[in-house]
Amino acid sequence: MTPLRQRMLEDMGIRNFAENTQLSYLQQISAYARHFGRSPEALGPEDVRTYQVHLVEVRKLSAASVGIATSALRFLYKVTLKRDWALEDIPMPKKPFRLPVILSHDEVTRLLESVASLKHRTLLTTTYAAGLRVSEATHLRVTDIDSERMVLRVDQGKGRKDRYVMLSPRLLDTLRAYWRSERPRLWLFPGDRLEQPITKGAVEAACQKARRVAGLTKPVTPHSLRHAFATHLLEAGTDVRTIQLLLGHRSLATTSRYLKVATSTVCATRSPLDWLPAPVVPTPVTPPAHF
Repeated sequence: MTPLRQRMLEDMGIRNFAENTQLSYLQQISAYARHFGRSPEALGPEDVRTYQVHLVEVRKLSAASVGIATSALRFLYKVTLKRDWALEDIPMPKKPFRLPVILSHDEVTRLLESVASLKHRTLLTTTYAAGLRVSEATHLRVTDIDSERMVLRVDQGKGRKDRYVMLSPRLLDTLRAYWRSERPRLWLFPGDRLEQPITKGAVEAACQKARRVAGLTKPVTPHSLRHAFATHLLEAGTDVRTIQLLLGHRSLATTSRYLKVATSTVCATRSPLDWLPAPVVPTPVTPPAHF
């Protein structure tokens, strides 16, 4: 490990960055260095700009992917190398705002009923019932189920934050039936190696297979169930602040996007078309009979 890589790793550790974030940043900087065949210490703002152009025009990466690379470069030069560059020297791409595709209650039912594996079906059911990220669902432990208080403990979710979410009676019954069948010990949803949790890739594959079996035309991922959780709660009258706490969002603005897709808000106002007088339909004239 080079001294620069070690120092950047230490800088991220001091700030308690999540392991996935640390790994991603290191991968991004390694790719940046390989592109030029030189140490990042020897490169400057123009090189950063050239690399960003390469990511956009040659590799055709999305704004989100370029944003991850940009965040890593900003951290390297501003924190680890302490360069006195302006933020404009490493511009952050603006992400397009996209609304999530929402599954209806019927579509969620069809999807879950189409999952063949008991473990996969229970995991996806838990994801919808508690509004979990897939990484949170895969890392649930048996001890995270608190049937006395009827809550699920989410240990170190995004942003390294713990939180509790509701444990519905129906989900508790589902989890108990699953436990009696599978008898998990440490991880609630273990992977092929029992000491490791199930991988996100395995959950994604199970979700895509269920989507095809269910005949759903909408794009579906495990995260779609989290979107459905938030939207269905909002449509049922749950306030946005409560949904924010359940989802573990840092900002209320992030949760408020569900107001744009909930039928309780989108369809609450009548269209002005409905205020127009009904069109007069002319009575059809019966042609005269010919003798």
